[in-house]
Amino acid sequence: MKRRSFIETTITGLAGTSLLGGTVDRSLRGNINHSVCKWCYPEFSVDELAKASAAMGLKSVELLEPHEWPALEPYRLVCAMSMGPIIDGKDRLTDGFNEISNHQWLIPMYIERIREVAEAGYDRLICFSGNRRGMDDATGLDNCVVGLKSIISVAQEHGITLCMELLNSKVSHPDYMCDYTSWGVELCKRLDSDHFKLLYDIFHMQVMEGDVIRTIRDNHQYIGHYHTAGNPGRNEIDHTQELNYPAIMRAIVDTGFTGYVGQEFIPTRTPMISLFEAVRLCDI
Repeated sequence: MKRRSFIETTITGLAGTSLLGGTVDRSLRGNINHSVCKWCYPEFSVDELAKASAAMGLKSVELLEPHEWPALEPYRLVCAMSMGPIIDGKDRLTDGFNEISNHQWLIPMYIERIREVAEAGYDRLICFSGNRRGMDDATGLDNCVVGLKSIISVAQEHGITLCMELLNSKVSHPDYMCDYTSWGVELCKRLDSDHFKLLYDIFHMQVMEGDVIRTIRDNHQYIGHYHTAGNPGRNEIDHTQELNYPAIMRAIVDTGFTGYVGQEFIPTRTPMISLFEAVRLCDI
């Protein structure tokens, strides 16, 4: 209760709203659909994070499992990017579509998850390439095409867009295959479907290739979702890091993007204050 009281006091002071009362701060401009990734706030329940997010004017809490979705309903939030399925003994990020042997479980599980996402009224589902493990990029690309083509038609039937996340292999996810925008764009071109796009993680691509704004402008038609974080460190997106987020958000809006931008930084200070400040910084 002390923590909940502190959160309420914090948000009331910053946003002029009541967290526990559920009043929404409507001061956001509306050019960006704001979301937040739950895994960055392990000390908060989904309910607590949803309540705080709604009070700040966010529209989504994302990267949730199906059993967590109902916690969003009282706050009229959505899960803008749903978590993909996994089986015991496998890892979501490292065991992906680039390995043919994974298709035997990935394909049926993704088909089922697509149906679950659609039934919940959501429209984005994350997926991953997997690690190289000695595989060359061309073979991994071919294998991803084979596996993803098996589920794209189901995604289209249910109005779901699969989004493969771009991650850096330099610092955070060694050996991950989908680590350059050019590789992900080629996969999009090969699949040639409006129901497959990239999750462009600004932090990860700053680490790998930089030139973020130009890349977004040149490839925006292949991007279905964005994530944020400060670089270096993957922490707050304030003056302590090198990315100019207001400029990046303007570039995103200028492309005509109408999807979601998910805050995915790991807070090092008071979490809800950091989230509030990040949303306002990105709300151009």
